[in-house]
Amino acid sequence: MTRPRPSRDGETTMPFADELIGHHTVQSLTRAIGAAAPDADLTALRAAPGQLDPLSLRERADLLRDALLTDLPGDYAALARTVRIARDDAPHFTGWLIWPVTSALATRAVQEGGAAPFDDAMDLLASLTGRLSSEFAIRTLLRHDLDRALTVIVGGWTGSPDADVRRLASEGTRPYLPWAVRVPDIMARPAVTVPILDALYRDESEYVRRSVANHLNDLSRDHPEVVVDTARRWLDSPDATTGRLVRHGLRTLVKRGHPGALELLGFAPAVLDVDGPQLDSDTVPFGGTVRFTASIRNAGDTPARLTIDYVVHHRKANGGQTGKTFKLTTRTLAPDERIHLAREHSFRPITTRRYHPGQHAISLQINGVESPRADFELTAPDTP
Repeated sequence: MTRPRPSRDGETTMPFADELIGHHTVQSLTRAIGAAAPDADLTALRAAPGQLDPLSLRERADLLRDALLTDLPGDYAALARTVRIARDDAPHFTGWLIWPVTSALATRAVQEGGAAPFDDAMDLLASLTGRLSSEFAIRTLLRHDLDRALTVIVGGWTGSPDADVRRLASEGTRPYLPWAVRVPDIMARPAVTVPILDALYRDESEYVRRSVANHLNDLSRDHPEVVVDTARRWLDSPDATTGRLVRHGLRTLVKRGHPGALELLGFAPAVLDVDGPQLDSDTVPFGGTVRFTASIRNAGDTPARLTIDYVVHHRKANGGQTGKTFKLTTRTLAPDERIHLAREHSFRPITTRRYHPGQHAISLQINGVESPRADFELTAPDTP
């Protein structure tokens, strides 16, 4: 399966829609469904390739979902039978064509109502998730009946022998799952997914544990105390992988300087002499680079464990500023020990950020404490 790819600043971006759901995807889906339901004329699916070009990835998945629901009328059970036949008999029934299939199953189960379609859709999504994650489609079921879905997830999926299903338990219920619709009940009930994470944080699969860490980080955006309390419980009886998972799960709170998260990871307040940041120029051309240096000395009489970040305060369109935090280093300094830091930061245009000319600034953030800012001017791009 094609995975999301990292952007220059470490965030993830979706590959282009044509790479994932293009004409070849529709053709494969039409062949598989046509073989599983030979009496269906599949008019909507056959027309779909001509409608793809202006659509985003999600819009393409929705288009094919709706085409399936149009071409395969009837109740949920009939749709599920067709999907199971395709799953079991079609060798190429895998990859990105699975997204609209799982979405169609979840949509029809909710439309029909009742426990039987809901439970069967949960089962089918779990059986298909190894072909392409069902994390997007499950949101429809979570929004419809969160408690019923969580009973299945906690009672069955978290103990599945299949790592893809266990990962679906965590990833599909993330509060801020990228490119997915929100689930209001998850947002409103901050600890409702913690039992899933409790069941999986020691999972044998790094693939699953990474999802748990990202889920924990999602929770930290709105409910930091729930996250810190959960991480503290895990660290009370850790295994060999718990520390790394917790550090990844608390990364946003550390960047925000949350005292509880910093304390939990051993970053206590320290007595420091900080010189910097000092910029190599107070003017940076659009598309150019600013270089800064700094030195930090432990002025206390005990070793100081430090997490050191830098914050770029970008100018916004309205003239204000908004900060984005970037990692520098983690160090332990003995009393009177000093470190020297140097870093370059690029203002090369990227798709995930728009730069506005005017005053910007850089500051350090050490164990959650921000240094004074060093200001500079980002010039406007050259125009013809």
